[in-house]
Amino acid sequence: MSSTSLAVINTKAPFATSHGKDALDLALIFGSYEQQISLFFIGDGVFQLLQRCDGITLNVKDFTKTFAALSFYDIENVYVSQESLTKRSLNKSSLIDGVEVLSDDVIQQYLSQHTAALTF
Repeated sequence: MSSTSLAVINTKAPFATSHGKDALDLALIFGSYEQQISLFFIGDGVFQLLQRCDGITLNVKDFTKTFAALSFYDIENVYVSQESLTKRSLNKSSLIDGVEVLSDDVIQQYLSQHTAALTF
């Protein structure tokens, strides 16, 4: 990691609160200023990365399609908890492209390399 880096930890389901959208907006802002940022998805946050995630049925704006823009902002570090996926009967094939699945131990190691972390 660079001398300053931010970890954004997503823990909430995509449409239960505005936390997921807020975390994504923050990541895109930091990315637009070429800041080192990593996104982590644990717990119910893993649902944000589902390929077939759709807010239309809930009558809410679907922010999850914006994940496709991460590469335009040079946000390449997108990590998801294997344990969280397993507990929810999900696997990597159900997730969007560009996501790296890691054990919780490795996620903790990666988090320790960041100078700041924000949890949503």
